[in-house]
Amino acid sequence: MRIDLHTHSTASDGTDAPGEVVEAAAAAGLDVVALTDHDTTAGWAQATDAALAHGVALVRGAEISARSGGISVHVLSYLHDPAHAALLAELDRTRDARTSRARRMVDLIAEDYPITWEDVLAQTVEGTTIGRPHIADALVAAGLSPDRSAAFATILATNTPYYVPHYAPDAVAAVRGIRAAGGVPVFAHPGADGRGRVVADAVIEEMAEAGLAGLEVFHRDHDERQRARLEDLARTLGLFVTGSSDYHGAGKPNRLGENTTAPTVLEQIEEQGQLDVIR
Repeated sequence: MRIDLHTHSTASDGTDAPGEVVEAAAAAGLDVVALTDHDTTAGWAQATDAALAHGVALVRGAEISARSGGISVHVLSYLHDPAHAALLAELDRTRDARTSRARRMVDLIAEDYPITWEDVLAQTVEGTTIGRPHIADALVAAGLSPDRSAAFATILATNTPYYVPHYAPDAVAAVRGIRAAGGVPVFAHPGADGRGRVVADAVIEEMAEAGLAGLEVFHRDHDERQRARLEDLARTLGLFVTGSSDYHGAGKPNRLGENTTAPTVLEQIEEQGQLDVIR
């Protein structure tokens, strides 16, 4: 059984519609795929229809933005109640902050480059959770950068005068919030130090005490050293490990199924989550 538990659609910063992500998962030979857009469940309904049509099992999820000591943390939430009031309010606050932050960044970039907020909106669909990838796409469309990766490495890098942080809940609070909503929290790419600073093991221990279920160990942003360290930490803390693609369509080079999760881990997620896997 081939299981990929981390993908994105046009509901956040992927380039495929939710149904297209599921269709692509079927074409890639996956048996199970999770849709985990940033801070939103807007793609769930379309993905569910596609999963039933294409015979792919669907794990409904989201990638929750969080922070710890100024370091960005992403927590994957699987099978949570999408109508849970407290989690909904937190996601709404984070999405609003993402939008305000993106507008401010565009204003700063526009002082030096010919780009407008309308250029960024042209890279989205209705309901999209707007983020830096959409600014990157606007820069590419304007001929100011060759691709998303280059835009993130230059104009959108965190050490430039254009970078603006946004509100996100504390990582430990995010784990507690996911559990309160009946979800199963997994720390996404916790050792991806090529993206910037990563949290210390002590923070992961605090998250585990708050209810963290697993670590996304097998990810293209982790080298063998990080994978070994994280596997050892997961064993110590009694966490399961997952493997995922972090697929974004044409937005990133990541390919569906390039890292996968064991069926026994999916069983644990199903046992702990409030929702059923769509089959």
